[in-house]
Amino acid sequence: MASTKTRQGVFVAVFILILLVIDQVIKIWVKTTMPLYDTIEITSWFKIHYIENNGMAFGMTFINKLFLSLFRLVAIIWLSYYIVKLIQKGARHGYILLVAVITAGAIGNMIDSMFYGLIFTGASPHYVSYLVPFGEGYAPFLMGKVVDMFYFPLINGTFPEWFPIWGGEDFVFFSPVFNFADACVSVGVVAMLIFYQKELVELFQDDKKKAAEETEEAEAAETAEEPSAEAEAVSETVSEAQEQPAEAQNS
Repeated sequence: MASTKTRQGVFVAVFILILLVIDQVIKIWVKTTMPLYDTIEITSWFKIHYIENNGMAFGMTFINKLFLSLFRLVAIIWLSYYIVKLIQKGARHGYILLVAVITAGAIGNMIDSMFYGLIFTGASPHYVSYLVPFGEGYAPFLMGKVVDMFYFPLINGTFPEWFPIWGGEDFVFFSPVFNFADACVSVGVVAMLIFYQKELVELFQDDKKKAAEETEEAEAAETAEEPSAEAEAVSETVSEAQEQPAEAQNS
């Protein structure tokens, strides 16, 4: 049984590594061959469009960069621990792989934040980024920007004049630009919600159960301390009572 779990753990680790290699190869190729905002049109609805952002999925940027990097680091540690626990308890293989896909996506973007600022020049529309000696890049550790490139403008149109707020303006569906790591996280989460609802319910139930157990343990510890204090008080009273007769005899 142990050997089976070990093989499964090695398989998951290799699987994550493969996804990371794919993600990083794409990003490095884009960053070192395209100026910022450059576009390669594959089809009318699929383009390689090079942009950079602070690291949230699909280019969202409303969270502080350092906080986001630290949050992602904590999430990666927790996901790695969770994968180990799933393998140990014999969870369904498909569910473990989806957690691995999400973990790979988080690590992929974390690599950008951790190292790209240290080893690359800053991106510019006027030139292609290139490697520099370690530590001489455009940003400190954890502050590098994430490379995005996949753009799917599936529908291009114009809102009708009667449409509120945006009437008469052009629109694009689907407009976010994302990368392979973003896709891993999104696909993993959606697939979990569709195919592994039972495991997700168990995950949240386990968290609630653990919190309840910790509360009960804390209350039990407090209850155990109270009799101890009372016992000390009784012991002191008995000792004083024993000392008094002895003092009386001496007098």
